[in-house]
Amino acid sequence: MTTFASGTDTLTRDALTVLQPGFTGTTAPDWLLRRLGEGLASVGLFGRNIATPEQVAALTAQLRAERDDVLVAIDEEGGDVTRLEVRTGSSFPGNHALGAVDDVELTREVAAELGRRLAACGVNLNWAPSADVNSNPANPVIGVRSFGADTALVARHTAAYVTGLQSAGVAACTKHFPGHGDTAVDSHHAMPRIDADASVLTERELAPFRAAIAAGSRAVMSAHILVPALDPDHPATLSRTVLTDLLRGELGYTGLIVTDGMEMQAIAATYGIERGSVLAIAAGADAICVGGGLSDDETVRRLRDALVAAVRSGELPEARLAEAAERVRELARWTATVAPAADGT
Repeated sequence: MTTFASGTDTLTRDALTVLQPGFTGTTAPDWLLRRLGEGLASVGLFGRNIATPEQVAALTAQLRAERDDVLVAIDEEGGDVTRLEVRTGSSFPGNHALGAVDDVELTREVAAELGRRLAACGVNLNWAPSADVNSNPANPVIGVRSFGADTALVARHTAAYVTGLQSAGVAACTKHFPGHGDTAVDSHHAMPRIDADASVLTERELAPFRAAIAAGSRAVMSAHILVPALDPDHPATLSRTVLTDLLRGELGYTGLIVTDGMEMQAIAATYGIERGSVLAIAAGADAICVGGGLSDDETVRRLRDALVAAVRSGELPEARLAEAAERVRELARWTATVAPAADGT
């Protein structure tokens, strides 16, 4: 029995609302359904949860029977990064191919069709597109996931992808803010660092995010990267300067800010996921993605309790947690109001 076992008070519900956990299996486990009843508002799907489109539809229906406005998220970029077609490879061109063709209408159509397929399976939040400018040829993690090395090209295709995806009623989550293209380290394994100066970042890295925001991207994902020109002490995911001052203040973004996976070593090995999650919400993030490798009730409980304890100790303002939870619920409301087109080819 935990100290916060009631699961009904506002603080505990808000702490659950900001989490985006994954799980194992192709049906929803009992613990996940129970947490949805207690306030959990988002679930992440990965390759391990997917067998067929029919099975995914049954799984999301199971989740919605417990909470009808649940956000069901997935990492479906097309190309190399696919979950729906994890067993066969994506039948859609990825960003690099789309950038090479450089037909924004094609990019919009591809994203709209991807969105239709996701919506048909009951998925309403896609952790895509990657708006990273692939300016470092040695980048081990972005590469073909980027539309290319030219900023203007990346910006126009990012906007087209966001527009296409959201036309199908699926929220776009543009990533990895403030830009993961100029790194030589994979943040799944360690903390990358970008040493470009602020003017280069503004011209190169931020332009595609400005385009995504102008196109109405409903969510933006933060990167676990250190950008000393913006904040010499904290990676972007944990930086108030990057998330609140730059993304919210300077770029005028009002949607949901989601963290990249908190189990990635850039955060987990440096701060630990509980501490990292508290710092991320305090910095301005609204949703904690923790699905890749950690996907059990114990993880959800630990993160919920860490957030509640941080509010009770005064380290995390209760109003900041409440604001984050409200942004999650706002996005859930949006997905409920934009019913996808009745039929898609």
